[in-house]
Amino acid sequence: MPAPTPLSPPPAGTALRTLQRWRETEQDERVDLIAEEVPVAMRYNGTAFAVMMATPCDLEDFALGFSLSEGLVTRPQQVLSIDVQPQLEGIELKMTVAEDAPGAALDPANGRLLPGRGGCGLCGTRQLEDVLRPLPPIRDRRSYPPVALQRALAALAQHQPMNAASGSTHAAAWADARGRIGWVREDVGRHNALDKLIGALHHNEHGSEGGLLVISSRASYEMVSKAARAGTSVLAAVSAPTALAIDLARSAGLCLVGFAREGGFNVYTHPERLQAG
Repeated sequence: MPAPTPLSPPPAGTALRTLQRWRETEQDERVDLIAEEVPVAMRYNGTAFAVMMATPCDLEDFALGFSLSEGLVTRPQQVLSIDVQPQLEGIELKMTVAEDAPGAALDPANGRLLPGRGGCGLCGTRQLEDVLRPLPPIRDRRSYPPVALQRALAALAQHQPMNAASGSTHAAAWADARGRIGWVREDVGRHNALDKLIGALHHNEHGSEGGLLVISSRASYEMVSKAARAGTSVLAAVSAPTALAIDLARSAGLCLVGFAREGGFNVYTHPERLQAG
């Protein structure tokens, strides 16, 4: 059996692993690029809140976006510092938040009980009320030409180097009113990718308003909730939405698009957001 073919250093968020490839009656051993997934512990002013399974890159963006979308801070300025500390078991994100931030008054007895898996945005939430939290109404009421969404969808794959290498990560992208992609973040978890994107936008002093959010996954309730809390007016998912996501998007004033492909898409709520204006 031939020796594995060495590869160049892997992109951030991926690792090299050997495998046996079976094709009919032939077998060979190869080295493949695989997406990384590690436990990432979130701490606020010393109090543990959650452990998320995430891809270990863009962690400062993840910390800020997660804090905003989980309501642990109400504005980015309340995050005073983010300390990324690798541990033997994973990575700790230690956030120091302002005293007036909700995250400064966490009760350890009411934190998340379970780790958040890569595909889960609600794992470990203790109360039903914590799931169906009311959302602020979306202030951005502008509309966008459908061609802008189609342009962003056509370009999305070019901005996913981690997925091109491993084939197992999701992406969340922000595109401007002309459909030009400005920021993209990838992760094995779709919720994590969106949190990272929200954090990246704020780290670059750029909110999500005035553009489109495009995600390479389905649109669950939690994805709609994160997009609405970020203030965006259009969320386009490559796959399907859930019924609860549609209801939430309608009430929040969010235009929710599903099955978004280059050839067309379905608009489930507020179609007036996709008219030339």
